[in-house]
Amino acid sequence: MHYIELFLTQDFLGKAVWIWLSFVAIVGVLLAFDLGVLHRNNRAIGVRESVALSIGYIALALLYGAWVWWYLGADPGKEYFTGFIIEKTLAIDNVFVIAMIFSYFAIPAAYQYRVLFWGILGVIAMRAVMIGLGAALISRFDWVMWIFGAFLLLTGVKMLWMVDKKPDLASNPLIGFLRKRLRVTHELHGSRFFVRAPQDGSASATMVWWATPLFLALVLVEFADLIFAVDSVPAIFAITKDPFVVYTSNIFAILGLRALYFALAAIVDRFHYLKYALALVLIFVGGKIFWAQIYGKVDPAISLGVTGMLLGGGIVYSLWRTRKSAAVPSSLSQ
Repeated sequence: MHYIELFLTQDFLGKAVWIWLSFVAIVGVLLAFDLGVLHRNNRAIGVRESVALSIGYIALALLYGAWVWWYLGADPGKEYFTGFIIEKTLAIDNVFVIAMIFSYFAIPAAYQYRVLFWGILGVIAMRAVMIGLGAALISRFDWVMWIFGAFLLLTGVKMLWMVDKKPDLASNPLIGFLRKRLRVTHELHGSRFFVRAPQDGSASATMVWWATPLFLALVLVEFADLIFAVDSVPAIFAITKDPFVVYTSNIFAILGLRALYFALAAIVDRFHYLKYALALVLIFVGGKIFWAQIYGKVDPAISLGVTGMLLGGGIVYSLWRTRKSAAVPSSLSQ
Protein backbone atom coordinates (compact mmCIF):
# COMPACT_ATOMS: atom_id res chain seq x y z
CA MET A 1 0.00 0.00 0.00
CA HIS A 2 2.85 2.34 0.79
CA TYR A 3 4.32 1.93 -2.69
CA ILE A 4 0.92 2.50 -4.33
CA GLU A 5 0.37 5.64 -2.28
CA LEU A 6 3.88 6.83 -3.15
CA PHE A 7 3.22 6.24 -6.85
CA LEU A 8 -0.16 8.01 -6.82
CA THR A 9 1.30 11.09 -5.16
CA GLN A 10 4.25 11.35 -7.55
CA ASP A 11 4.38 14.48 -9.68
CA PHE A 12 3.65 14.07 -13.39
CA LEU A 13 3.63 17.20 -15.57
CA GLY A 14 2.92 19.40 -12.58
CA LYS A 15 0.11 17.33 -11.02
CA ALA A 16 -0.06 14.21 -8.84
CA VAL A 17 -0.44 10.94 -10.72
CA TRP A 18 -3.80 10.24 -9.05
CA ILE A 19 -5.27 13.42 -10.54
CA TRP A 20 -4.28 12.35 -14.04
CA LEU A 21 -5.52 8.79 -13.49
CA SER A 22 -8.86 10.00 -12.16
CA PHE A 23 -9.35 12.12 -15.28
CA VAL A 24 -8.42 9.20 -17.55
CA ALA A 25 -10.90 7.03 -15.63
CA ILE A 26 -13.69 9.58 -16.13
CA VAL A 27 -12.99 9.74 -19.87
CA GLY A 28 -12.87 5.93 -20.08
CA VAL A 29 -16.21 5.55 -18.30
CA LEU A 30 -17.84 8.17 -20.55
CA LEU A 31 -16.56 6.49 -23.73
CA ALA A 32 -17.58 3.01 -22.53
CA PHE A 33 -21.05 4.24 -21.56
CA ASP A 34 -21.37 6.07 -24.88
CA LEU A 35 -20.42 3.13 -27.09
CA GLY A 36 -21.50 0.19 -24.93
CA VAL A 37 -24.82 1.47 -23.59
CA LEU A 38 -26.15 4.43 -25.56
CA HIS A 39 -25.05 3.41 -29.05
CA ARG A 40 -24.47 -0.32 -29.22
CA ASN A 41 -26.27 -0.47 -32.56
CA ASN A 42 -25.76 1.66 -35.66
CA ARG A 43 -28.63 4.12 -35.89
CA ALA A 44 -29.29 7.72 -36.79
CA ILE A 45 -29.14 10.19 -33.91
CA GLY A 46 -32.11 12.57 -33.74
CA VAL A 47 -31.74 16.25 -32.94
CA ARG A 48 -33.55 15.91 -29.61
CA GLU A 49 -31.25 13.11 -28.43
CA SER A 50 -28.25 15.01 -29.74
CA VAL A 51 -29.22 18.15 -27.81
CA ALA A 52 -29.80 16.12 -24.63
CA LEU A 53 -26.41 14.42 -24.93
CA SER A 54 -24.70 17.75 -25.67
CA ILE A 55 -26.24 19.31 -22.57
CA GLY A 56 -25.06 16.32 -20.53
CA TYR A 57 -21.47 16.57 -21.79
CA ILE A 58 -21.38 20.32 -21.25
CA ALA A 59 -22.76 19.89 -17.71
CA LEU A 60 -20.05 17.35 -16.90
CA ALA A 61 -17.38 19.66 -18.32
CA LEU A 62 -18.67 22.54 -16.20
CA LEU A 63 -18.76 20.36 -13.09
CA TYR A 64 -15.18 19.29 -13.71
CA GLY A 65 -14.20 22.92 -14.23
CA ALA A 66 -15.85 23.76 -10.90
CA TRP A 67 -13.74 21.05 -9.26
CA VAL A 68 -10.59 22.45 -10.89
CA TRP A 69 -11.54 25.90 -9.56
CA TRP A 70 -12.19 24.53 -6.05
CA TYR A 71 -9.24 22.14 -5.79
CA LEU A 72 -6.51 23.83 -7.85
CA GLY A 73 -7.50 27.47 -7.39
CA ALA A 74 -9.38 30.32 -9.05
CA ASP A 75 -6.78 31.09 -11.74
CA PRO A 76 -6.58 27.48 -13.02
CA GLY A 77 -10.38 27.40 -12.93
CA LYS A 78 -10.67 30.53 -15.08
CA GLU A 79 -8.02 29.18 -17.45
CA TYR A 80 -9.88 25.87 -17.74
CA PHE A 81 -13.16 27.59 -18.65
CA THR A 82 -11.44 29.92 -21.13
CA GLY A 83 -9.76 26.97 -22.84
CA PHE A 84 -13.00 25.00 -22.86
CA ILE A 85 -14.92 27.87 -24.47
CA ILE A 86 -12.29 28.36 -27.19
CA GLU A 87 -12.06 24.65 -27.94
CA LYS A 88 -15.84 24.22 -27.97
CA THR A 89 -16.17 27.08 -30.45
CA LEU A 90 -13.50 25.59 -32.68
CA ALA A 91 -15.48 22.35 -32.50
CA ILE A 92 -18.53 24.18 -33.90
CA ASP A 93 -16.37 25.36 -36.81
CA ASN A 94 -15.14 21.78 -37.21
CA VAL A 95 -18.75 20.56 -37.50
CA PHE A 96 -19.05 22.37 -40.84
CA VAL A 97 -16.03 20.52 -42.26
CA ILE A 98 -17.20 17.15 -40.90
CA ALA A 99 -20.64 17.69 -42.45
CA MET A 100 -18.96 18.34 -45.83
CA ILE A 101 -16.92 15.13 -45.47
CA PHE A 102 -19.98 13.00 -44.73
CA SER A 103 -21.87 14.61 -47.60
CA TYR A 104 -19.00 14.07 -50.06
CA PHE A 105 -18.77 10.33 -49.25
CA ALA A 106 -22.58 9.98 -48.92
CA ILE A 107 -22.29 8.52 -45.41
CA PRO A 108 -25.75 7.70 -44.01
CA ALA A 109 -26.63 9.19 -40.64
CA ALA A 110 -26.74 5.69 -39.12
CA TYR A 111 -22.98 5.23 -39.70
CA GLN A 112 -21.81 8.76 -38.96
CA TYR A 113 -21.71 8.21 -35.20
CA ARG A 114 -19.33 5.26 -35.64
CA VAL A 115 -16.89 7.45 -37.60
CA LEU A 116 -17.11 10.20 -35.00
CA PHE A 117 -16.63 7.80 -32.08
CA TRP A 118 -13.49 6.17 -33.43
CA GLY A 119 -12.32 9.54 -34.62
CA ILE A 120 -12.59 10.84 -31.07
CA LEU A 121 -10.28 8.09 -29.77
CA GLY A 122 -7.65 9.19 -32.26
CA VAL A 123 -8.17 12.80 -31.25
CA ILE A 124 -7.59 12.02 -27.56
CA ALA A 125 -4.27 10.34 -28.36
CA MET A 126 -3.30 13.01 -30.89
CA ARG A 127 -3.98 15.88 -28.48
CA ALA A 128 -2.00 14.13 -25.74
CA VAL A 129 1.05 13.96 -28.03
CA MET A 130 0.69 17.53 -29.30
CA ILE A 131 0.11 19.01 -25.85
CA GLY A 132 3.00 17.00 -24.41
CA LEU A 133 5.33 18.25 -27.14
CA GLY A 134 4.06 21.79 -26.72
CA ALA A 135 4.62 21.71 -22.95
CA ALA A 136 8.12 20.30 -23.42
CA LEU A 137 9.04 22.97 -25.97
CA ILE A 138 7.67 25.82 -23.86
CA SER A 139 9.44 24.65 -20.71
CA ARG A 140 12.76 24.43 -22.56
CA PHE A 141 12.52 27.25 -25.08
CA ASP A 142 10.59 30.31 -23.92
CA TRP A 143 10.87 31.90 -27.37
CA VAL A 144 8.42 29.28 -28.70
CA MET A 145 5.64 31.46 -27.28
CA TRP A 146 6.61 34.22 -29.73
CA ILE A 147 6.10 31.73 -32.57
CA PHE A 148 2.74 30.67 -31.13
CA GLY A 149 1.67 34.31 -30.88
CA ALA A 150 2.68 35.15 -34.45
CA PHE A 151 1.00 31.98 -35.72
CA LEU A 152 -2.29 32.78 -33.97
CA LEU A 153 -2.26 36.37 -35.24
CA LEU A 154 -1.68 35.23 -38.81
CA THR A 155 -4.28 32.46 -38.49
CA GLY A 156 -6.87 34.92 -37.19
CA VAL A 157 -6.22 37.38 -40.02
CA LYS A 158 -6.31 34.54 -42.59
CA MET A 159 -9.60 33.28 -41.12
CA LEU A 160 -11.13 36.75 -41.50
CA TRP A 161 -9.93 36.90 -45.10
CA MET A 162 -11.12 33.40 -46.08
CA VAL A 163 -14.26 33.09 -43.96
CA ASP A 164 -16.55 32.74 -47.00
CA LYS A 165 -14.36 30.22 -48.86
CA LYS A 166 -15.27 26.53 -48.66
CA PRO A 167 -12.77 23.65 -48.97
CA ASP A 168 -12.89 21.67 -52.21
CA LEU A 169 -12.89 18.00 -51.21
CA ALA A 170 -13.00 16.77 -54.80
CA SER A 171 -9.43 18.02 -55.33
CA ASN A 172 -8.20 17.22 -51.82
CA PRO A 173 -4.65 15.76 -52.14
CA LEU A 174 -5.14 13.45 -49.14
CA ILE A 175 -8.09 11.72 -50.81
CA GLY A 176 -6.06 11.30 -53.99
CA PHE A 177 -3.13 9.92 -52.00
CA LEU A 178 -5.31 7.35 -50.22
CA ARG A 179 -7.08 6.20 -53.37
CA LYS A 180 -3.76 5.66 -55.14
CA ARG A 181 -2.29 3.56 -52.33
CA LEU A 182 -5.32 1.68 -51.04
CA ARG A 183 -7.88 -0.56 -52.65
CA VAL A 184 -11.09 1.34 -52.04
CA THR A 185 -14.56 -0.06 -52.68
CA HIS A 186 -17.03 2.01 -54.68
CA GLU A 187 -19.81 1.44 -52.17
CA LEU A 188 -20.25 1.26 -48.42
CA HIS A 189 -20.32 -2.10 -46.65
CA GLY A 190 -22.47 -1.25 -43.68
CA SER A 191 -20.46 0.19 -40.81
CA ARG A 192 -17.24 -1.62 -41.74
CA PHE A 193 -14.00 0.24 -42.41
CA PHE A 194 -12.39 -2.73 -44.23
CA VAL A 195 -13.79 -5.76 -46.09
CA ARG A 196 -12.34 -8.84 -47.76
CA ALA A 197 -13.34 -9.08 -51.41
CA PRO A 198 -11.93 -10.53 -54.69
CA GLN A 199 -8.91 -8.63 -55.96
CA ASP A 200 -10.27 -7.97 -59.46
CA GLY A 201 -13.98 -8.42 -58.88
CA SER A 202 -14.28 -11.97 -60.22
CA ALA A 203 -15.44 -14.79 -57.94
CA SER A 204 -12.29 -16.88 -58.58
CA ALA A 205 -9.84 -14.08 -57.79
CA THR A 206 -7.68 -13.92 -54.67
CA MET A 207 -9.46 -12.48 -51.65
CA VAL A 208 -7.78 -9.28 -50.44
CA TRP A 209 -8.55 -6.45 -48.02
CA TRP A 210 -10.31 -3.36 -49.32
CA ALA A 211 -10.88 -0.05 -47.55
CA THR A 212 -14.40 1.36 -47.69
CA PRO A 213 -15.45 4.99 -48.17
CA LEU A 214 -16.28 4.97 -44.44
CA PHE A 215 -12.56 4.53 -43.70
CA LEU A 216 -11.64 7.43 -45.99
CA ALA A 217 -14.20 9.56 -44.16
CA LEU A 218 -12.59 8.58 -40.84
CA VAL A 219 -9.12 9.55 -42.09
CA LEU A 220 -10.37 12.93 -43.28
CA VAL A 221 -12.17 13.58 -39.99
CA GLU A 222 -8.93 12.84 -38.12
CA PHE A 223 -6.97 15.06 -40.50
CA ALA A 224 -9.50 17.86 -40.08
CA ASP A 225 -9.04 17.70 -36.31
CA LEU A 226 -5.28 17.77 -36.75
CA ILE A 227 -5.65 21.01 -38.69
CA PHE A 228 -7.92 22.48 -36.02
CA ALA A 229 -5.54 21.30 -33.29
CA VAL A 230 -2.77 23.34 -34.88
CA ASP A 231 -4.90 26.39 -34.01
CA SER A 232 -6.38 25.29 -30.69
CA VAL A 233 -3.26 23.94 -28.96
CA PRO A 234 -1.23 27.17 -29.32
CA ALA A 235 -4.37 29.11 -28.34
CA ILE A 236 -4.84 27.23 -25.08
CA PHE A 237 -1.11 27.45 -24.28
CA ALA A 238 -1.52 31.20 -24.62
CA ILE A 239 -4.13 30.98 -21.85
CA THR A 240 -2.15 28.68 -19.55
CA LYS A 241 1.06 26.67 -19.61
CA ASP A 242 -0.33 24.05 -17.23
CA PRO A 243 -0.49 20.78 -19.26
CA PHE A 244 -3.26 19.41 -17.03
CA VAL A 245 -5.56 22.39 -17.58
CA VAL A 246 -4.70 22.41 -21.29
CA TYR A 247 -5.46 18.71 -21.79
CA THR A 248 -8.57 18.42 -19.63
CA SER A 249 -10.27 21.49 -21.13
CA ASN A 250 -9.44 20.23 -24.64
CA ILE A 251 -10.69 16.69 -24.08
CA PHE A 252 -13.90 17.69 -22.32
CA ALA A 253 -14.72 20.01 -25.23
CA ILE A 254 -13.94 17.27 -27.77
CA LEU A 255 -15.86 14.52 -25.95
CA GLY A 256 -19.14 16.25 -26.70
CA LEU A 257 -18.27 16.85 -30.36
CA ARG A 258 -20.10 13.73 -31.58
CA ALA A 259 -23.34 14.70 -29.86
CA LEU A 260 -22.86 18.34 -30.83
CA TYR A 261 -22.43 17.39 -34.48
CA PHE A 262 -25.91 15.93 -34.84
CA ALA A 263 -27.46 18.92 -33.07
CA LEU A 264 -25.68 21.48 -35.25
CA ALA A 265 -25.14 19.80 -38.62
CA ALA A 266 -28.61 20.74 -39.86
CA ILE A 267 -28.31 24.39 -38.75
CA VAL A 268 -24.57 25.00 -39.02
CA ASP A 269 -25.15 27.74 -41.62
CA ARG A 270 -26.87 29.78 -38.90
CA PHE A 271 -23.48 30.19 -37.18
CA HIS A 272 -21.79 31.83 -40.15
CA TYR A 273 -20.79 35.00 -38.29
CA LEU A 274 -19.33 32.98 -35.42
CA LYS A 275 -16.29 32.44 -37.64
CA TYR A 276 -15.58 36.17 -37.54
CA ALA A 277 -15.78 36.13 -33.74
CA LEU A 278 -13.49 33.10 -33.59
CA ALA A 279 -10.97 34.86 -35.83
CA LEU A 280 -11.03 37.86 -33.49
CA VAL A 281 -10.48 35.55 -30.50
CA LEU A 282 -7.40 34.03 -32.16
CA ILE A 283 -6.08 37.54 -32.89
CA PHE A 284 -6.77 38.55 -29.26
CA VAL A 285 -5.04 35.45 -27.89
CA GLY A 286 -2.07 35.93 -30.21
CA GLY A 287 -1.76 39.56 -29.14
CA LYS A 288 -2.06 38.49 -25.49
CA ILE A 289 1.00 36.29 -25.93
CA PHE A 290 3.08 39.27 -27.07
CA TRP A 291 1.72 41.36 -24.20
CA ALA A 292 2.59 38.63 -21.70
CA GLN A 293 6.10 38.25 -23.10
CA ILE A 294 6.75 42.00 -22.85
CA TYR A 295 4.71 43.21 -19.87
CA GLY A 296 3.70 40.08 -17.96
CA LYS A 297 0.80 37.65 -17.70
CA VAL A 298 -2.71 38.93 -18.38
CA ASP A 299 -5.29 38.35 -15.62
CA PRO A 300 -7.17 35.09 -16.42
CA ALA A 301 -10.45 36.88 -15.68
CA ILE A 302 -9.74 39.30 -18.54
CA SER A 303 -9.01 36.44 -20.94
CA LEU A 304 -12.20 34.63 -19.91
CA GLY A 305 -14.30 37.81 -20.15
CA VAL A 306 -13.03 38.94 -23.56
CA THR A 307 -13.26 35.42 -25.02
CA GLY A 308 -16.78 34.92 -23.71
CA MET A 309 -17.89 38.36 -24.93
CA LEU A 310 -16.53 37.88 -28.45
CA LEU A 311 -17.84 34.35 -28.93
CA GLY A 312 -21.16 35.03 -27.22
CA GLY A 313 -21.61 38.12 -29.39
CA GLY A 314 -20.77 36.08 -32.49
CA ILE A 315 -23.38 33.45 -31.62
CA VAL A 316 -26.13 35.97 -30.82
CA TYR A 317 -25.41 38.05 -33.95
CA SER A 318 -25.33 34.92 -36.14
CA LEU A 319 -28.68 33.70 -34.83
CA TRP A 320 -30.22 37.16 -35.23
CA ARG A 321 -28.97 37.67 -38.80
CA THR A 322 -30.17 34.19 -39.86
CA ARG A 323 -33.47 34.22 -37.94
CA LYS A 324 -35.51 34.07 -41.18
CA SER A 325 -33.99 30.66 -41.99
CA ALA A 326 -34.54 29.29 -38.49
CA ALA A 327 -37.29 26.87 -39.44
CA VAL A 328 -36.07 23.26 -39.06
CA PRO A 329 -37.69 20.46 -41.08
CA SER A 330 -39.94 18.32 -38.90
CA SER A 331 -38.02 15.18 -39.88
CA LEU A 332 -35.00 16.52 -38.02
CA SER A 333 -36.79 17.15 -34.77
CA GLN A 334 -37.59 13.51 -34.03
